[in-house]
Amino acid sequence: MASHALTSRRAFGPLVRSCRSRRLSSAAAETRPAVTVHHTSNGDDAGAPQFSRLESLRTQLDREDSSLRDFASPEPVVPRRKAPPRSAKILPKPRWLKAAPATSPKYRELRSTVRSLGLATVCEEAKCPNIGDCWGGGHSQNNPNSAEEAEHFGTATATIMIMGDTCTRGCSFCAVKTSRKPPPLDAEEPEKVAEAVSNWGLDYVVLTSVDRDDLEDQGSDHFRKVVEKLKQLTTAKGKGLIVEALTPDFRGEMDLVSNVATSGLDVYAHNVETVERLTPRVRDRRAGYAQSMNVLAHVNEVNPNVLTKTSIMLGLGETDDEVRTTLMDLRSNDVDVVTFGQYLQPSRRHLPVKEYVTPEKFEEWRVVAEEELGFKYCASGPLVRSSYKAGEFFLKNMIREKEMKKAGLEQLGGC
Repeated sequence: MASHALTSRRAFGPLVRSCRSRRLSSAAAETRPAVTVHHTSNGDDAGAPQFSRLESLRTQLDREDSSLRDFASPEPVVPRRKAPPRSAKILPKPRWLKAAPATSPKYRELRSTVRSLGLATVCEEAKCPNIGDCWGGGHSQNNPNSAEEAEHFGTATATIMIMGDTCTRGCSFCAVKTSRKPPPLDAEEPEKVAEAVSNWGLDYVVLTSVDRDDLEDQGSDHFRKVVEKLKQLTTAKGKGLIVEALTPDFRGEMDLVSNVATSGLDVYAHNVETVERLTPRVRDRRAGYAQSMNVLAHVNEVNPNVLTKTSIMLGLGETDDEVRTTLMDLRSNDVDVVTFGQYLQPSRRHLPVKEYVTPEKFEEWRVVAEEELGFKYCASGPLVRSSYKAGEFFLKNMIREKEMKKAGLEQLGGC
């Protein structure tokens, strides 16, 4: 019996101690002073009642309308309106857009020189479909047997891209690489370009460049040095070289434009690319329709002896009225030569082709430009690019002008 009582006390011992501990905690809480919050404002609320922190929180919760259900219930989901997806369908290319493969010996010779000197060409960087035709000097005649055949198949034309292969702008139609900070300029590039052109034996060379907004003069002085070096070397060798410069807009800074226009070049080209309405979508935001027109007009002012030239892409969604207006704007700024070509989408990341313009339509624009609006020359065709067969087109135009002058003199003599 005694052992049973001892076991009961041991069993209830922890419970008794727990009850004692709780009574002591309650007594301590009653004797502890309440935490109060005093609201004072420059002595104006001296007589305001004091509330414990707990009472203050309860009062704040009573004022709020939110309940636990409000937090637990999900908010209604408003569906986002997505932009209509861009059509993944790419228009199939028509039969007239097939270019000859690049296989001629002249093409391989030019490519080898470009590689060895570390030069860049817009023909390669922009994925031009005519590289085999231009670099080969003709369609398929690699070794003409006579001067007549050589004239028929044309001379080789290369478009060298100076100031690197990376542009500071990002036009929606262009396949050239872009960067905010391209590599520095190659100080030896003028000599390299002159050496390459001299070795090729070209009659006509086109110099173009990337935009270099990262440079103080945007590369204007470098462009001038390349032209001057080319002219000096070819003149010393007794060769007549026609130099065309396809330039950036230099952000409309006319002193930089003048620096290139007076460098000794023969043709100053700057492309407006498209009609005014489509310019913000097609070109980089730093380019502009009016700015390009001003550049071409300024070239005529500072160097009236140079030919001015521009190029327009078709197939981007332009209308006939817009194209005609653009041609009229160019003539009002005394632009001499215009070219038309089909826009071709370089990749799925670039602007899609809206329309493949027929060769017949291109011929109509050539007639409008030359016969109706008075351009000195217009090259127009699906595969025509700003510098496509530039030497051949330019030389044919010169011959045509001479023939017209000769015919005019004969008529005067007959009278």
